[in-house]
Parts: sequence; C-alpha cells; structure tokens
Amino acid sequence: MGIPLTVGIIGVGKISEQYLANLPTFPQLRLVAVADLDSARAQKVAEQHGVRALTVDELLSDPDVDAVLNLTIPVAHVEIGTRALLAGKHVFAEKPLGLNAAEATPMIELAEELGLRFGSAPDTVLGTGVQTARRAIDSGLIGDPIAAQVFWSSPGHEAWHPAPAFYYQEGGGPLLDMGPYYLTSLVHFFGPVVRVTGLTSRSNRMRTVGSGASAGTEIPVSVDTHVTALLEHADGVSSTVTVSFEIWKTRSPLFEVYGTAGTLAVPDPNQFSEPVELARSETREWESLPDSAGYMSTGRGIGLADLAEAIRHDLPHRASGRLALHVLEIMDAIQISSAQRETIAIASTVERPGLLPLRGVTEQV
Repeated sequence: MGIPLTVGIIGVGKISEQYLANLPTFPQLRLVAVADLDSARAQKVAEQHGVRALTVDELLSDPDVDAVLNLTIPVAHVEIGTRALLAGKHVFAEKPLGLNAAEATPMIELAEELGLRFGSAPDTVLGTGVQTARRAIDSGLIGDPIAAQVFWSSPGHEAWHPAPAFYYQEGGGPLLDMGPYYLTSLVHFFGPVVRVTGLTSRSNRMRTVGSGASAGTEIPVSVDTHVTALLEHADGVSSTVTVSFEIWKTRSPLFEVYGTAGTLAVPDPNQFSEPVELARSETREWESLPDSAGYMSTGRGIGLADLAEAIRHDLPHRASGRLALHVLEIMDAIQISSAQRETIAIASTVERPGLLPLRGVTEQV
C-alpha cells in the first residue's frame, strides 16, 4: 500500500456527492470502486466517475482496494467498518463512529491490533476555519480560555434531504448527526472532556419529507431532537453545547470562545474555510483573522488524504478513530446524564491532535 492509496466507497447516497467531487483533487488518493445496496445507483455513480461498480462483498475482498470509505447510514457503520478491517483494509468512516461507544470500541481496538489505520469524520476540522481558530487560541490572542458556547439549530433536515428518515432513527438526531462537528472542534481547542451534564427532549411535531419522490411522507421520530450539554475539559475550560432540530430561527451566535483577553468567533465546523473573527479586550470590535493554519481550499475527503500521508511518513493521522470514539462517548454520556439526571464522568481520553500548519492539499505532512 503506497501513495496514492486506492479507495473503494461503500454507500453512495447524498453525502457521497461531496466526497466524489473532491477525491480527484487529492493526489494521495485514487478512487477505484464503489458499492451500494442499491446496485443501480452504484452502477450509475461508477459510470459517472469511471470506476467499477461492485457488490459490498466484492469490494471488501478486492485486492486492489487499500482503503474503504464508509458512507453508509449510521446503523451500518460498525458492521461495515469491522468487515473492512478483517479484510485487511484501512477505513475512513462518516460520523458518527457508531451508535454508541460500547458498539464502536471493539472496532477501534481491532484496527490497532491489526496495524491498520482507522479515521473518521468530521474532517472539516482540518480546514483553515477551525485550525486558524485553534492557532489563535494556542498563541494567546484571547488570553487564557475560560469557556466556549455552541448553538447549532435548524427546523430539521427533512426540509432539504430527499430521504431523511435515518436522521430520526437510532444513530441520528441533532446530537449524533451535528454534534460531532462541534465536539470534535472543542477537543481540538481544549483537549479531552472529563465530565458531562446533559438535558435532552423532543417535541410531538409531525415530521414529513419535504422533497423528492417521498415528499409528504410522515417520518417516525425515535430520537431526541433538542439537546443541551455542559462539558468540562481536562484543562478546566467549560463548554456549553446546544444542537436542535426544533428551532425555526435564532439570533444566538453559532460558536464562540471566551478568554481573559478577548472573544473568538469560530466559523461553522460543518464548513472548511470560513473566516475567524476576534474581538480583543482593548477594542471590543470584531476583526477578521487571516488564515494561518489548516488545509486550504479543500473539502470532504481531506481526512482520508491526511491519513494516507500519515501512513507514508509513519505519523499519527489527525481525524483518528480514537478521537471519534472519545466524541462518541461524550455523546453517550449526554444522553445518559439526561436520563439519569446526574453528571457523567468520561472514562476515555485522547491526545489533543497537533495543530495543522497552513498548507495546500498537495503539500506533504
């Protein structure tokens, strides 16, 4: 296995469109095959991108595939990831890593036992937005960080997604769907989380598909749709996180970090390269910071490209399975805390990923 790392995608639904558009821009990667339970959809995508359409079993057993990009729905993440590892493939998976930490832990341990790499979304945190914010924090532009606040909200993904039912099943909801972007960013900023208090709820609002062939179809809801959590990081910083599928409109800031010498407005970690803003204590006026860290002009798939470079140079990859597992345990704890009405300690820990210097996608690690 060398560079480029040959890639097979399993699951070519909506999110795959972004990966398929970006993979040709990464010299570290070469797409060779796709697979999907819908064979006609896989064939169509394969023809569009000049690769082979295979069954899942065929792709997993194919010796020409070095790494599996797992873009299946959350309930299948651990099954497909484990099968890919047993087939000798490196894996990069969409978030969440699994339905819960107990399910996902053996998969990460298996990867380590087999000497294979396991990476996980979100890789958006490797873009210039989050990485420039990280550098601003590390360099002391806001003094000592004290706290952070996240408030992400929408009325629900059914307004735009043509097949949104899985967002309201186990493995979905605003916490497991959107939470990883913000929680992963917070770990990049402040290191691991040590304890969590959470409160979750859901309304009785009817959800219906808003577009596509199933428009107007009612969607059963089996997950909580409004989640608030208070996190304590190992370094003493506290973070408040709210994610919701219940809010029609808000004026709350999306993501801010508060320090002894200023406030940092962090761009959306669901994007790669929006500007970072700083309000210094002396002026209390917003100013935009120039990009100073992270991959420039990139998109989904950069986490797998970073993994390929890390293999090449025998270095840790940044969007790691261990980081995703820690984030998954945090999300588990938020739900347990709400159900038990008590603060939950986080058992796992993780190394804070290293700051990523400013570079283009073709530059080596």
